[in-house]
Amino acid sequence: MSNTFETPGLLKDSSRRNFLKLAGVMGAAAAFAGSISACSPGGSPAPAEGGEAAAGSIEAGISYQLSTGFDPMLATGATPLAANLHVFEGLVELHPATREPYLALAAADPEMVDDTTYRVTLRDGATFHNGEPVTAEDVVFSFERVLDPENASLYAGFIPFIDTVTAVDEKTVEFKLKYAFPGFGPRISVVKIVPKAAVEADPEGFDLAPIGTGPFSLVSAVKEDKIVFKKFADYNGKYPARVEDMTWLLIADPAARVASIPSRTQAIEDVPYLDVDQLKSKVEVESVQSFGLLFLLFNTAKEPFGDKRVRQALHYALDTEDIISKALLGNATPATSYFQEGHPSYKEASTIYNFDAGKAKSLLQDAGVENLSVTLTSTDTGWVTKVVPLIKEAWDAIGVNTTLEILQSAAVYSPEKVNGGNFDILCAPGDPSVFGNDGDILLSWFYRGDAWMKNRAAWHETAEYKEIQAKLDEAAQLAAEDAKAIHGEIIDIVAEEAPLYPIFHRQLPTAWDSEALVDFEPLPTTGLSFLGVGRS
Repeated sequence: MSNTFETPGLLKDSSRRNFLKLAGVMGAAAAFAGSISACSPGGSPAPAEGGEAAAGSIEAGISYQLSTGFDPMLATGATPLAANLHVFEGLVELHPATREPYLALAAADPEMVDDTTYRVTLRDGATFHNGEPVTAEDVVFSFERVLDPENASLYAGFIPFIDTVTAVDEKTVEFKLKYAFPGFGPRISVVKIVPKAAVEADPEGFDLAPIGTGPFSLVSAVKEDKIVFKKFADYNGKYPARVEDMTWLLIADPAARVASIPSRTQAIEDVPYLDVDQLKSKVEVESVQSFGLLFLLFNTAKEPFGDKRVRQALHYALDTEDIISKALLGNATPATSYFQEGHPSYKEASTIYNFDAGKAKSLLQDAGVENLSVTLTSTDTGWVTKVVPLIKEAWDAIGVNTTLEILQSAAVYSPEKVNGGNFDILCAPGDPSVFGNDGDILLSWFYRGDAWMKNRAAWHETAEYKEIQAKLDEAAQLAAEDAKAIHGEIIDIVAEEAPLYPIFHRQLPTAWDSEALVDFEPLPTTGLSFLGVGRS
């Protein structure tokens, strides 16, 4: 089977099913006030006309290989999500670096007709990469396919408040909501607008050869090699391409990725912490604090992990500061909440897992647990493999016999392992902030729906889980400040119960050649963005 998939005329394998068998589906890893245009970088969308001419090329080093296709209804892999930032647009978008909302395909802020009705008008002259104009019908189709349960789109869970989407005329769309949702504008950024005719004609082909409205179109993609983009000349939105083309080299090997800059690439993501100081002598390197967390997930269907005292004990046994210092060279912050400090929804949790081996042993004793043996499953992400031996060391030190099981992400989340409930404890990274940065999205990713709390943690029948669902529903209908208070109550519950809870929030080191790139910014999420970035 070929591992190449390219645009029409060059398409080697149009079967998503075969592609996913080859690549494996990667585990992903998701409150604004005022008008969208007012808080967006640069204000309202600027037309492409009159700006500087695009010139030159950009080459980048990406750490993750392709693990899904590009259909924005289905894509969850880190690399296709980053690529889609350049290929697709929503009605509203979040700036990749600042996470502030701005108008994309919408010509103006969504008009609130009443508490449960919004209207959005499309920007004039917007076209897809195939030359077809963007219409209200395309918008309706894009939302309805996400909401259709048969499509099993994870993005449906981000917009449960939408009841119906209808076309008022060729340029205007009306949204009817099931209940008032004050964060409507920024939240609809999770749905990217796709051409109805092209998707219906060949959905599998579209997944591998996407057609969007963004400043770049995708030329080709080879799973373990590279992704090639070119400037979309007819783009008339806020961030026109400032270069003629881009090539993303998929360099999973950390040493090779570091060696590629600046001779072969102008920017790389996921700089190994050991190489940060060395690279600083050649290029710019910045570590940005992210929501991105390393978590422990317990299989509460297996004894003794259904007892929260056992879960708490294994958290208290960790000297997180020491782990961060040794494994990440200080590039993380110990979790004092579900959210990282500085996040708009941050509140210090009522339970903080400061290192206390004595308390860990006491909790195990109180739970009646002796001679505990556990298997700690983890992904094979480079920095994670440096952390888990230190976790094993800490647990062994309190008398817990720990066996490490380090697997590729696709194997970790397979039906034979975590997705089938065949594990004790999982240690893995996660960052739903790639989907959005508000508290509701970030909490809902792990604690709402079936994926994590039912299918993996088996914690969905507890009274605390049901309480969290009620609080999430209540907070979703409130203004940001009021919602924050309820999110704080949820933070306290998940911190104490810890079916899935962070050990730390990571800093993301990115390197770039500031003499070659203009207006580049590192991201607080996985990936790289070249929206509005030029070559000097």
